Amino acid sequence: MTQRFAEPMARLIDELRKLPGIGTKTAQRLAFHVLRSPGEDADALADAIREIKKHLRLCSVCNNITDVDPCHYCSNPVRSHRLICVVEEPTNIATVERTRSYNGVYHVLHGTLSPIGGVGPEQLRIRNLLTRLEDVDEVILATSPTIEGEATAGYIAGELRRVKSGVKVTRIATGVPAGSDIEYADEVTMTRAMEGRREF
Repeated sequence: MTQRFAEPMARLIDELRKLPGIGTKTAQRLAFHVLRSPGEDADALADAIREIKKHLRLCSVCNNITDVDPCHYCSNPVRSHRLICVVEEPTNIATVERTRSYNGVYHVLHGTLSPIGGVGPEQLRIRNLLTRLEDVDEVILATSPTIEGEATAGYIAGELRRVKSGVKVTRIATGVPAGSDIEYADEVTMTRAMEGRREF
């Protein structure tokens, strides 16, 4: 027999279950934590969620999540705008930045190609990458070394060469273990991957 919760609790559990990686049991634990917390903690959580939806948006240049447009990477005159590092998700930028050896700008795809998952080129933010190539010398493809990441890198390399034949397209080295997510790479591994990138 399944446990029945009061309607407000059931609604909160259902909403929490929509978050990635949150199953029913975890959603229940989180909901009960919110219930037991002081009212001001619940208000602070609700306010933080409202604020993120109200003030954060995608950078019109690179698609990074930002509260200013263009984002601080794209508007920074010290960074090299002739070098673009293409990543899958905004969280991947922090991984590359931890190397302290990359001084270019970024482009965020917000996913990878996945025919099984119904994600084609149209669902990724590739089109505005192709419009950024005029003064670019090199594009680094820093997608994860998974099947989807490799397929995405291959597709983008072809599109980049179609749009601008002289652009150098490189792929990060496999210091990042095959089949793993780039988000979890440590700075030493990511530094080696960036330094060992190869022509793609």
